[in-house]
Amino acid sequence: MSSTILLALVVVFSGIASGQAAQEQGGGQGQRRGRAQTPSPTANLPFDAHDFNGVWIGRGPFNTLSDKPPAMTPWAQARYDAAKPGIGPRAQPLGNDPMMACDPIGYPRIAFYNAYPMEFVQTKDRLIQFFDFFYVHRTIWLDGRSLPADPEPTWYGYSVGHWDGNTLVVETTGFNDESWLDNDGHPHSDQMKLEERFTRTNHDTIEARMTLTDPKAYTAPWVSDVTTWRLTPKQAMREDLCAPSDEGKYKDEMREPAASKK
Repeated sequence: MSSTILLALVVVFSGIASGQAAQEQGGGQGQRRGRAQTPSPTANLPFDAHDFNGVWIGRGPFNTLSDKPPAMTPWAQARYDAAKPGIGPRAQPLGNDPMMACDPIGYPRIAFYNAYPMEFVQTKDRLIQFFDFFYVHRTIWLDGRSLPADPEPTWYGYSVGHWDGNTLVVETTGFNDESWLDNDGHPHSDQMKLEERFTRTNHDTIEARMTLTDPKAYTAPWVSDVTTWRLTPKQAMREDLCAPSDEGKYKDEMREPAASKK
């Protein structure tokens, strides 16, 4: 591929990425308000508040828990300063975002990619949260078990849930510290705990809020904005894998040559 064609492709892809980032980080707020003005014709249909089955699309927050995170500890600040995002206001030509190497994107970051659908598959003893982005699933146990005392650290943690009236309360621990919380590179430690509260408010809507507690990384709990999930019965889930071979080609043929031209 000639350098001229290569740079042209980089400009195109950069424009797409910038547009997506603008939509998710800023313009998405306007789009969300616009969508909210169009009521769903099926919102008032009967529904079971304890049934989350279906394919859903998220409507905010965008890319992070909230725009104002709590103060970071020195440990977290050092990690944040070392992070080199690929998009957003801190973007650098050759970033070190873990997902650029096809590492798992981790939780809760994966929940913020609102352009991609998410499917809830629910049985009597567990709720499976299946994400189109990176094509991964997360299990929330509903059989009354407790959180393990010393879980093996993983990318998505270990989750248990219980009902508080019509609200599903999910508690998650057992995270490793290898993923970012958002596109900006906010870190977390293996001490992170998440509490999520999901409420199906009508036939077509689930509202969710997260509270992240991580004393090693943040001086206070980080409470998220409200995420609204909208039922999309005609939305098809698709395979969206991160293949290391494809990512390697993109790095060698586009990302690194483009960075060297700056």
